[in-house]
Amino acid sequence: MRALKIAATGMAAQQMRVETISNNLANMSTTGYNARRAEFSDLHYQQMARAGAVNASNGTVLPTGIQLGLGVRPAAVTMDLAQGALSATGGDLDVAIDGLGFLEVALPTGQMAYTRDGGMKRTGQGLIVTSDGYPVQPEIVIPADARSISINAEGEVFAYFSDAIPGELLGQINLTGFTNPKGLEAKGSNLFTETEASGPPLVSTPGVDGLGTLRQGYLEDSSVDAVREITELIEAQRGYEMNAKVISAADQMMGATTQIR
Repeated sequence: MRALKIAATGMAAQQMRVETISNNLANMSTTGYNARRAEFSDLHYQQMARAGAVNASNGTVLPTGIQLGLGVRPAAVTMDLAQGALSATGGDLDVAIDGLGFLEVALPTGQMAYTRDGGMKRTGQGLIVTSDGYPVQPEIVIPADARSISINAEGEVFAYFSDAIPGELLGQINLTGFTNPKGLEAKGSNLFTETEASGPPLVSTPGVDGLGTLRQGYLEDSSVDAVREITELIEAQRGYEMNAKVISAADQMMGATTQIR
């Protein structure tokens, strides 16, 4: 009985949808997190009677045929690129990306990774790093006697000292864009890495080549919409229950068949 296996694929699909929703809700407070959406496709079909086939000796053609679907399969879990709200923090090394783009950081392996989490810190040597200690690229070192730090919209980092009025330019924070940012591979810790699907990184100055600008003293909130997620959670739960009822009904039908005497 096909209904058992078809309903089983439906239950697995709804379970995956719930897992995706639960991950979104768990990251409601994650800086720069983009909500994910589970997408599905129907499985292949059994052609019991192919449409357009000749049905009789007089040449009658079947207008529709009989195609029996075999269920559903996961197609993708895509990232929603909607920007989260910008929250003021007042931190001199907190920067939010207002628009498209990612900050580039160097992993211990030498590989480059990308993030929208602009909650930067400084090491004991003054190097600007992420919360996990990965250096932001290109590397910028803040002098120990710097009184304050200023980062403008174009990513220029200035340090101000007690014995000098004009600021000293320390370096430039760049942004990186991708042809298909949804193709990036999520690595955890708010980091992504390049893949064949994302295309190569396109590094440029903030505000140039369609990239966003930087806003010092702000961080980007998660783009998760709690109301939408709860609504989809209810839909997924009902879908799971209905597929479970299909399995129960198919089981009863099979039970009635085996009891025929």
